[in-house]
Amino acid sequence: MPAMSGVPKAVPDFSRPLEALKTCHKRIKSECEKLRELAAHLRDQGSDPQVRQTAAAVMRYFDTAARYHHEDEEEDLLPRMMAAATVGRGSRLTRMVADIANEHRVMDREWTEMRAVLQEISAGENVALDTLDVDRFIKLYQSHIAVEEASVYPLAKMLLSSEDLAAIGASMAQRRGNSSC
Repeated sequence: MPAMSGVPKAVPDFSRPLEALKTCHKRIKSECEKLRELAAHLRDQGSDPQVRQTAAAVMRYFDTAARYHHEDEEEDLLPRMMAAATVGRGSRLTRMVADIANEHRVMDREWTEMRAVLQEISAGENVALDTLDVDRFIKLYQSHIAVEEASVYPLAKMLLSSEDLAAIGASMAQRRGNSSC
């Protein structure tokens, strides 16, 4: 099996939390591409030790770092944005925050289903990873990331003080310990 694609696991600079969140997005995209490659390899060539290792690695990533990323947004970034919003921006931001949280729930449900198949693959079971399910999962993340980077993060940059950003960054770093995105 060819080496799975990926980006280096650089530790993000949590003193710049919006940039750290974007770094996480790059890693999420990389892990999604690994899923796509994994499904294709399974379809074309079946399972092998590297496939099992890759399935396990993707599970570890989405079980930890991707979950932390959602928590970064829902527990730190979005509440601080809501607190800083003016009345005029508040209703638009409230809708955006609700949409982001709902998308996180949908991605979590899709991940639970995907994870069950990856668990079987990592355990050596000879099962297929449905390319349509993989594509749907990836598209959810792609559209979600696009909205965050085009709307949420620029608005956060306008709304949040340097103190807010420092607190968000500190919380992100504490959530992860020595882990990266």
